[in-house]
Amino acid sequence: MTQARILQKAKNAMQSGRYGTGSWILEFERQDAQRADPLMGWAGSRDTKTQLTLSFPTLDAAKAYAEKQGLTYHVVPAAPRVLKLQSYADNFR
Repeated sequence: MTQARILQKAKNAMQSGRYGTGSWILEFERQDAQRADPLMGWAGSRDTKTQLTLSFPTLDAAKAYAEKQGLTYHVVPAAPRVLKLQSYADNFR
């Protein structure tokens, strides 16, 4: 049975705003172990589902899709936002 994980899209390090962080991503878990290619030495596998990421507007939509397709899934909770509040004067202390 195919396994998947559902997670909320996070803000990347190069992004100052939070645009697009409300969407949910469904990714497939790796089913086949990676192995080194004998010619080039690159790591690879026959499992092409790991290259797929599906985007959904809500968590309920992602869960509904997984259940409709017969996927076993687990939801990865989003990391809590930590705000470091400081004044401009703190830079000079």
